[in-house]
Amino acid sequence: MMIEYVKAWLELKTDTRAVTALEYGLIAALIAAVIVTAVSQLGTSLSSKFTTIGGQI
Repeated sequence: MMIEYVKAWLELKTDTRAVTALEYGLIAALIAAVIVTAVSQLGTSLSSKFTTIGGQI
């Protein structure tokens, strides 16, 4: 029983696919957060510009 547990643990220890997938997931989440922030700031900026232009018309 103990030998099977150690073998299974050693196999999981050498398997790096899950770690790589997790890293890619974190990178994708960070990129998504940056995009959302940029679009939000751009929307606020455009809204104020259109308000200014509308007031001048």
